[in-house]
Amino acid sequence: MEDLKVAIGSDHGGFLYKEKIIDYLKARNIPYVDLGTLTREACDYPEIARAVAERVISGKSNRGILVCGTGIGMSIAANKVRGIRAALCGDTYSARVSRAHNNANVLCLGERVIGEHLALDIVDIWLKTGFEGGRHKRRVDIIE
Repeated sequence: MEDLKVAIGSDHGGFLYKEKIIDYLKARNIPYVDLGTLTREACDYPEIARAVAERVISGKSNRGILVCGTGIGMSIAANKVRGIRAALCGDTYSARVSRAHNNANVLCLGERVIGEHLALDIVDIWLKTGFEGGRHKRRVDIIE
């Protein structure tokens, strides 16, 4: 596994899972920065998505995780930042392939869509999977 530095964020709809994922990161001594929200009060998810995406693009973090109610809004917002390849994953296969084939640098999850244990399995697989390169690198380069 690469030397991970994770930026994490959520809106109010993803706050509980964000906290669970932080517990996962702490238990594995994976460095992280929590870019909010810090409460369950309603907030604007695009601002949090941008903060996580910009931290990844800057190199201060090499992976980002975003959680909202469905994961859709966060993935749309994060993908507006040049160089971000945010993947909305609701299963472990997609999580693995998003890294291995697409070199996704931001994972998006929906707290209201998937169960907590599945969400943590997705995070685990996504963080442990490397980019395969080869023919996939050519395709990611085309995207960029």
